[in-house]
Amino acid sequence: MSTFRKGQNRTNTKKLNTILSTIILILILNISIQIWLLYAALNNALDNNKEILVPAFIASAIIFGIGLGMLYFLPIGNKKK
Repeated sequence: MSTFRKGQNRTNTKKLNTILSTIILILILNISIQIWLLYAALNNALDNNKEILVPAFIASAIIFGIGLGMLYFLPIGNKKK
């Protein structure tokens, strides 16, 4: 019976690592998209193209909200007793 419990803990740790790795990857992709939006918005602002600034800001704010939501729902992990 003792090996069953150890195996179950190992499986939960693997699942937790998979979830955390996926969330971190998605957050890195979101940050990359936000940097690209900032770069595009600044280039267009320097060229006096004002029509791209508001959509870029709105898209960046939405992506920021998604990132905050994902950070809020991160799993805590295994609690020690």
